[in-house]
Amino acid sequence: MQRNFILTDIMKTGDHRSYEQFIDTHSLADQEFDCTGEYYTLHQYELDNYHRKFALIDMRIHNNRLIGNDAYRNDLYTRLELLHQQGFVFILTNPWESADNIKSQIFVTGEKMKKIEIPYPYYTWTGGVSWFWSFMYHKHKDNKPQVTHKWPKIHEFLYLNKATREHRVKLYNKLLKQNILDNSIYTFVNMEPPRRLQEKYEIPGIDPKNYPRWGMDQDIYGLPYSDSVCSLVSETNDNDYEIFMTEKIWKPIMAQHTFVIHGNHLYLQKLREMGFKTFSSHFDESYDLERDPDKRIDKIVSLCKELQKKNWQDVYLQTKALRQHNYDTFFNSEKLSMEVNKTLQLFLEFADAGQVPS
Repeated sequence: MQRNFILTDIMKTGDHRSYEQFIDTHSLADQEFDCTGEYYTLHQYELDNYHRKFALIDMRIHNNRLIGNDAYRNDLYTRLELLHQQGFVFILTNPWESADNIKSQIFVTGEKMKKIEIPYPYYTWTGGVSWFWSFMYHKHKDNKPQVTHKWPKIHEFLYLNKATREHRVKLYNKLLKQNILDNSIYTFVNMEPPRRLQEKYEIPGIDPKNYPRWGMDQDIYGLPYSDSVCSLVSETNDNDYEIFMTEKIWKPIMAQHTFVIHGNHLYLQKLREMGFKTFSSHFDESYDLERDPDKRIDKIVSLCKELQKKNWQDVYLQTKALRQHNYDTFFNSEKLSMEVNKTLQLFLEFADAGQVPS
């Protein structure tokens, strides 16, 4: 058994409890992880007894406001130096964002990331496919969404957008132009003018005209899923060099919905590799194979038009077992831990090799 120590937030200005929850979900049989978010308690640990020591530098958007503060930076650099002397390796931590967002220095909200120089080698932890699965699993496993699957369904698509991203705007405008959303529940909160949910479909207690910037995106309210047949999901990115899965896919899976995904190239293929099932036996999913993002949008628009010609009730009934499988897989802690293991294995490889694994 190899022992690993993780300081889950060097400055304790971030989300160390969620990181610890993620790490605790692992099932690596030969690895043990001890975690703390308290820098000032490190003296209580026998640090020389660990095979590896990690320190997480939390860089999510809430910490962006701190980087310009001289006292914060000075304290951070002092701690980095002391930890480096004790054999710690560093992980720049922002699993709320995609690698593409980090590379472009733009948060998912569109806010510019402030850059801070880390004077030591570090591994960058971005969202990938496991972070939001873990976060949503722990958030909802004891309070699962209440969705009814009775007919008739009032609406066709459920299509929820908040942040304006170029690929989302393109798809949204094409769907509107072809009147595909006429019988759908759809939003684009940050568009001008904004398109908001009807009050009855909003999370209880939330004013649709004043949807909060933070804190509610990972909540799920069952009624809009109960009243619609298919989720049309426009993910954070649409590039062809990573797969980034957010709450946007996990909510329809928890609601046992059919879904069409406007996301990264081979997004559906990755879902299947993770043990989930998609709907290729029931409708055309070739859009997932299209590398060109604009052509992928056109294929999705064509698919939505074809779906409108189908007998929705037949599709829904024929996919019942598949949708139940996805729900069961999502809430399967062993399946989840296998994906968490892959992330932690990258941490271990980085520590052992002294460089970011390729």
